[in-house]
Amino acid sequence: MFQFLFNKENRVEKLIFQYLDSFHLVLDHFSRALATCITRHQCEEFDFLMDQTHKYESKADDIIDEVNNLMFSKALIPDSRGDIMNMLISLDKIPHMVERALFIIRYEKLIIPDGFTQDIESLIRISLESCELLSKQVELFIKNKGGTRTVMGTIDANESRCDHIERQTISKLFDSDMDPFFKLQFKELVLVIGDISDQADRVSKLINILTLKRRV
Repeated sequence: MFQFLFNKENRVEKLIFQYLDSFHLVLDHFSRALATCITRHQCEEFDFLMDQTHKYESKADDIIDEVNNLMFSKALIPDSRGDIMNMLISLDKIPHMVERALFIIRYEKLIIPDGFTQDIESLIRISLESCELLSKQVELFIKNKGGTRTVMGTIDANESRCDHIERQTISKLFDSDMDPFFKLQFKELVLVIGDISDQADRVSKLINILTLKRRV
């Protein structure tokens, strides 16, 4: 009986690390897709990279479904099931945000203006750094290792930096003489990208709470 449960717990852990692999691939293709528009001012590869982003985002969703099915078939004690699923569902909001940002660019045919490329690049760079740190924090939590609080502090600082860039960018946008409709389009993109670091911060704080709960 106990060996059966132990094997299932190992399977859950392996699935979570498979999820993190897909999570990294989503972020990588997202970053490369935006680079085709920002640094090259061309989007020949954009559609392919967006499709790849969707592919790995869907794979991540499938893994979460598998984790859920496995855990609720007596893989973990009831309290742990809810905590793990809450963490994964919260984490999985980030790939959906990433895909939404690419959706806006593709279907609204949005072009990032030259005067805003540095702002967007900074926002993306810091947001992706937070996501990488978040992945590390998940790994520390799953392996029951220390250091999650230190990671949380860096993610929190990054979130504040992104908020500053987001506000600065939107202010500069509405001070410009660009078309009013374009301003609304571009503002939406900035807000969606900004949400990535916000969500990373929320998940990071959740993991810290779960870590403290584990020690009680």
